[in-house]
Amino acid sequence: MLIKALAHIVANAAALLIMPRFIAGLSIESWATATIVALVWGLLSVTVRPILGLLTLPINLITFGLFSFILNALLFWLVALFIPGFGVASFVAALLGSVVLTVVSWATDAAF
Repeated sequence: MLIKALAHIVANAAALLIMPRFIAGLSIESWATATIVALVWGLLSVTVRPILGLLTLPINLITFGLFSFILNALLFWLVALFIPGFGVASFVAALLGSVVLTVVSWATDAAF
């Protein structure tokens, strides 16, 4: 269980370090910042996102689940507001970054 959690954090931190090269509008200063962002993203994904998902269930049903992408992007942007050294310049950058982190988390989960 601990190894799986560490694998998620390391994989997300590595993805965060690579993302600014491919997604305009994202910036991250160092490996330490990427690790902190990965930890905070994981905590928000476990605690806040299910609550917001439940609260926005009617909107999610109307949009056939597409609102969950917007919710993830807003949470990604929220993380950038509170962690110095991590910046998101636009909503599109937040959307793409959150999609990449979701895919990396999914792949890490499938591997372990």
